[in-house]
Amino acid sequence: MTRKVLALDEAAWLADARRQNDYDVHAQTQSIILTFCEGWPDVRIFRAAGWDLLAEEAQDLMDRVIAKRYPPGGTVLRAIMARLPAGCRIARHTDGHPSFAAAHRIHVPLVTNPDVEFIVGSERIPPRAQYAFELNNLMAHSVANRGDAARIHFIFDYAPSLKAV
Repeated sequence: MTRKVLALDEAAWLADARRQNDYDVHAQTQSIILTFCEGWPDVRIFRAAGWDLLAEEAQDLMDRVIAKRYPPGGTVLRAIMARLPAGCRIARHTDGHPSFAAAHRIHVPLVTNPDVEFIVGSERIPPRAQYAFELNNLMAHSVANRGDAARIHFIFDYAPSLKAV
């Protein structure tokens, strides 16, 4: 998946700025949105342009992570590629949508560097490419990329006991 993501045209990263426009803390990021959800608790899942670019690789990765760590039969609420360019940051914040209390937010770093500082609560999450981890995004978290290359994470939200309508 990493190779395919790195080969994407720059326009793919800039085509859908809804995260940057809707959430000030993400203003310095770029995203490729694969799926997103609307509504709560009656959730509707929609595919975005990123699905056409990365569906096969993303679905395979999500299936493998879910099979290894979570009960089957749930719903992926969101799936995005998130890029934080060198020298940029995501300010300390908590995510407030009610779905985050029901879902697991999984990060899979695809490209990172030792100068990325990812803080959750008071804990620094070490930058480890290709290592999936769960983020409790109800806790305060922030990211600073002090390196000279972009940091790219595949992020998806999996709700084991939720079915979309």
